[in-house]
Amino acid sequence: MSSRLPQTTARTAPENLAILLREPFQAMTDVLLERLAQRGHDAVRQPHAAVFEFLDDNGTRVSVLAERARITKQSMAELVAHLEAHGYVARTPDPVDGRAKLVSATARGREVYAIARATVAELEARLAQELGERDVAKLRALLLRAGEALR
Repeated sequence: MSSRLPQTTARTAPENLAILLREPFQAMTDVLLERLAQRGHDAVRQPHAAVFEFLDDNGTRVSVLAERARITKQSMAELVAHLEAHGYVARTPDPVDGRAKLVSATARGREVYAIARATVAELEARLAQELGERDVAKLRALLLRAGEALR
């Protein structure tokens, strides 16, 4: 696989923190998508994380999903339509407002969550083995502090 980073003279400078944070995330995502495909979920692609990541257990309106994912309602509606067509989510009437629809994970969608949880646990264990549990705990604490500091 070729590098995802563009070839540019800016690469001679140390990488900024955003790139250093993104690359491990992307590596973990790549493993997860590969695992999902191996288990029959090849219709789930990286952009669909914007749906799975922000769904409430009791369902979520497309507009709320879009707001949480920081994308347009139209983009979110396309992602939801794809996942619905492949059986991962279903739209049902919102009991609070019958004109609105709630998006919820189906049994097939819940399989994706289970695979994701197991894969992330496996990858975190691998990191602990490579870096040491103390450093992973320190990394987790630093990332939490960094998120708080930047809010």
